[in-house]
Amino acid sequence: MSLDPLAIVTAFGLIFLAELPDKTMFASLAMGTRMRPLYVWFGTSTAFIVHVAIAIGAGSLIGLLPDWTVKLVSALLFAFGAFMLLRGGGDDEEAAETKTVTGFWPVYSTAFMAVFISEWGDLTQITTANLAASNGTWSTAIGSAAALMSVSALALLAGRFIATRVPLKTVQRIGGLCMLGLAIWSVTEIFVG
Repeated sequence: MSLDPLAIVTAFGLIFLAELPDKTMFASLAMGTRMRPLYVWFGTSTAFIVHVAIAIGAGSLIGLLPDWTVKLVSALLFAFGAFMLLRGGGDDEEAAETKTVTGFWPVYSTAFMAVFISEWGDLTQITTANLAASNGTWSTAIGSAAALMSVSALALLAGRFIATRVPLKTVQRIGGLCMLGLAIWSVTEIFVG
């Protein structure tokens, strides 16, 4: 196993830039305002590592999955996330705070599943598979995983920063509207893509 620093940097740069405007970044941001950011990061990072491994080891399998099915499941998960954020709670700020603490495994599994399902056939997964074919497996895997985990961390830090300066209810409503927009976008991709 030899690592090529240029291939690592190339994979990191391409994947980081491709993931920045991606729906997963916005989903991470929304989850980070409602759940413990570190737990969300562990969940999203694990899902990203699994996707990188899949892209590296079996990039050709992406074409076998029905694209519309993946997008429909992704839309349903985003819609569920929007519902959870928009349904709101009581007026008591303290009660809202206690609702955000749900424990490691529930937050981890929610974040993992949201990213794992929505990233199937994503541009970053396809790019990772293509880079692995030309730039080396391990170098591409390291660069891609580091980029995806960095974008998730950036989104979660931004989410926490926003949550400390904007009322929680406002942040939740904005996050819910973003998730609803992502659900609509995913459904639209079924018919347009």
